[in-house]
Amino acid sequence: MDAREQLRRYLEQRREFGESDLMLDGLSVDDALRALGAAGTATAGASKRDAALGAAASASGEWRDALKAAGVVPQDGSPRLDPPAAKPAGPAQKPETANAGRPVALAPTGLVVGTASHELFAGPGTAFTSLGDVAEAVRGCTKCGLYATARNPVPGEGSPDADLMCVGEAPGATEDETGRPFVGQAGQLLTKILAAIDLSREQVFICNVLKHRPPGNRNPAPAEVAACSPYLIRQIELIRPKVILALGTFAAQTLLDTKLAIGKLRGQVHRYYGVPLIVTYHPAALLRNPNWKRPTWEDVQLARRILDDARTRG
Repeated sequence: MDAREQLRRYLEQRREFGESDLMLDGLSVDDALRALGAAGTATAGASKRDAALGAAASASGEWRDALKAAGVVPQDGSPRLDPPAAKPAGPAQKPETANAGRPVALAPTGLVVGTASHELFAGPGTAFTSLGDVAEAVRGCTKCGLYATARNPVPGEGSPDADLMCVGEAPGATEDETGRPFVGQAGQLLTKILAAIDLSREQVFICNVLKHRPPGNRNPAPAEVAACSPYLIRQIELIRPKVILALGTFAAQTLLDTKLAIGKLRGQVHRYYGVPLIVTYHPAALLRNPNWKRPTWEDVQLARRILDDARTRG
């Protein structure tokens, strides 16, 4: 697949995700698609920038060359990044560096839970030497009453070597029926969100705080969270992800041991036993309120930049 086709697909994913005004190296989605010939034929009144983009893209086959010709990317090849929006005063901010030499957007330091240790708790969970062991334990778990009302346990799925771990709240109806996490409508949206940052479901590990569905999709009870948490913690220990993406209030509050609302937790880089943790809205919430798509997109971009930086550092 050539560079123009890769960019076209990426932009179409962004548009499907609702980001019609997403800026890409100084261009909107429609500007870049028009430059690639994917948004219709240019009119007689098309700007000189559009013409330059089209000519450069056709001549080189490399989309960034087209952006250079339009003057939105410096000739040294580094992208021109728009400054981050001003934020209220908060905790001290620390810059990070991404693998391509690009500055990672500044993000305030958030909550810190534990120290940089891979043995997070002591107890029966430490006897689980693989994710399969954890899944088997979940299937036989009777520590809370949810096992009696659920059809299937949902321990989680994905790569045991995942660099990114997505943690949600609890299985829903479709998940309860199939025994798989995030496969309903919200799960389909999560798949699209991951694809937007160049990750597939197979590359990450996806699970929930609760491993059985609460009746009627009610909120998890504290005793249920306490019963299930050792399985989640052991999964984190075994996978050792480079970044954790907490999806929704209960995932964020459980991992960060806080009662703060999600609006107070997102936009920061928290630490869970040394692992960077980013909080964002649950995909199900985006289905109810599309206005949360933009902040969610900002959150997952931050998670991706931190992931790239961690991979570079090894």
